[in-house]
Amino acid sequence: MSDIPILTLMIFIPLIGVLFLLFIKGDTDFVNKTSSRVAMLTSIITFFASILILKNFNYLDAGFQFVEQHDWIVDFVNYKVGIDGISLSFILLTTFITPICILATINSVRDRLREFLITLLLMETMMIGVFCSLDLFIFYLFFEAGLIPMFLIIGIWGGEKRVYSAFKFFLYTLFGSIFMLVAIIYIYIDAGTLDVEKLLNIEINKDYQKYLWLGFFASFAVKTPMWPVHTWLPDAHVEAPTSGSVILAAILLKMAGYGFIRFSLGLFPDASIYFAPFVFILSVIAIIYTSLVALVQNDMKKLIAYSSVAHMGFVTIGIFVFNKQGIEGSIFQMISHGIISSALFLCVGVIYDRMRTREISHYGGVVNSMPKYATLFMIFTLGSLGLPGTSGFIGEILVLIGAFKFNYWVAFFATIGVVLSACYSLWLYKRVIFGEIKNDQIKNLTDLNKREYIILTPLVIMTLVLGFYPGLLLDLISSSAGKVSENMINYMNISTYIK
Repeated sequence: MSDIPILTLMIFIPLIGVLFLLFIKGDTDFVNKTSSRVAMLTSIITFFASILILKNFNYLDAGFQFVEQHDWIVDFVNYKVGIDGISLSFILLTTFITPICILATINSVRDRLREFLITLLLMETMMIGVFCSLDLFIFYLFFEAGLIPMFLIIGIWGGEKRVYSAFKFFLYTLFGSIFMLVAIIYIYIDAGTLDVEKLLNIEINKDYQKYLWLGFFASFAVKTPMWPVHTWLPDAHVEAPTSGSVILAAILLKMAGYGFIRFSLGLFPDASIYFAPFVFILSVIAIIYTSLVALVQNDMKKLIAYSSVAHMGFVTIGIFVFNKQGIEGSIFQMISHGIISSALFLCVGVIYDRMRTREISHYGGVVNSMPKYATLFMIFTLGSLGLPGTSGFIGEILVLIGAFKFNYWVAFFATIGVVLSACYSLWLYKRVIFGEIKNDQIKNLTDLNKREYIILTPLVIMTLVLGFYPGLLLDLISSSAGKVSENMINYMNISTYIK
């Protein structure tokens, strides 16, 4: 496959689908049906392209593979893409989730369906581009361009407060990214290149590393999102349509976690060591505080949104303990959270389509009319709280092991979040699924239909398969995560020796 630009093809296949969608003409029903089929076919082709890459990927090689490079007219812009095991894991998550989102969209979005599908495909291109980029400028373009489709998804197809939530999302994330752009410009002036492979092999000026680290941190912290810049996320989730919430939770939040691993640790090791205690404090606060906030929510989507902030707190802890267990655990946690949070938002969408409300107080006794739905919802709830046998357990236990090896106090406080996670997850499930039927509408609910089975079944399978066979993912990321960890530990030892 060395002669085939497979990464570029995979990145831009969704854009080809967008071009087809733009030229579809006819009445509304014809346009909607044809657009759905074209979008679904495009996303499936992209998924198979990622599987083809996986098949030809060398698990034992910790370096970048399938590298493509093309010089552009402007000297400092260098189109360069490539992947390692870490990149590929997030690409697979993206191409796996996108067809599910498109299928979930077909019946839930009734107005301007073609335009909605166009934004989803544009998002897919931007997200894959982020994980493939080996040039800081190209990374920044993909990273920020993804804001526009999500802004449109929330602002056009969202709920009553969609305009407020869309602008809050856009302003928060754009403001943080301004500082990253300034840092990227300085790196080019200082190092003379934005080539990530070259930058990983040179030492950036230690006198400015802390400032550059903070520039990247300002962007990644908002998008993760870390406390206290997390407040845009619950609003965005509540107002976004179901597919928008799925993409936001499953992929967009993970781009920042990926950025921490690839750039914060890779380019600024000295600053990462210096700021690690700061990250731990923010992460622990996020885990405990947002878990407590989740306990008092009455809106199901808002509860799941706050739980996402808590789960991403485990991710940032795992990244900044620097050992292999922590970094592997953080990546596993991100992939697992992408699958489980997607499923939870889709489950909320299933009953919202029937009841037109997300208020927990309006439910109760759903198991009596929707037993199959209750079973799948239970699996995802148990995965979210980290029950052994689910993917959620593997990520959390690896992070906690890594944190305990680094600092047992960090592990202790993070463990409190595991307990609180069980509290709000089981509380949600109990009030919605069990109890007395207080709403007559519950009695008339129909169980999952064929389309909903097709949507949720792959997510159930992946939740359980990665729980029982975590090696499927760990083998893919082991070499690359081990290289990142080894570089950080060696740097820490050298720094200690110098001091």
